Amino acid sequence: QVQLVESGGGLVQAGGSLRLSCAASGRTFSRFAIGWFRQTPGKEREFAAGLSSSGISKLYADSVKDRFTISRDNAKNTVYLQMNSLKPEDTAVYYCAAKLFGPALKIWDEYDSWGQGTQVTVSS
Repeated sequence: QVQLVESGGGLVQAGGSLRLSCAASGRTFSRFAIGWFRQTPGKEREFAAGLSSSGISKLYADSVKDRFTISRDNAKNTVYLQMNSLKPEDTAVYYCAAKLFGPALKIWDEYDSWGQGTQVTVSS
């Protein structure tokens, strides 16, 4: 397992951008696939984006495709989620999650470690 800490959330107007960071502890970070999930009160947690341990395979939810970009910097033990053209419906708490090896998956329970989340609020 790794310890994950998200940052970069905040308040932004619709059409704006934010970059979320997921910083991980440990020297084996490059072995982990990372997923970003989001959740709003009263709704189920949903998958947003994922990146394989190799960094080659990326996966996006249809709702964020072409607006969000996931990337990683293994030297910094960090995964980023660049969010552009934000919409009010993107408002949520965003969580990163890690699973050892392989591709990112869309299912929260398939991951081994989870962060505490960072709030993103998009005003109209």
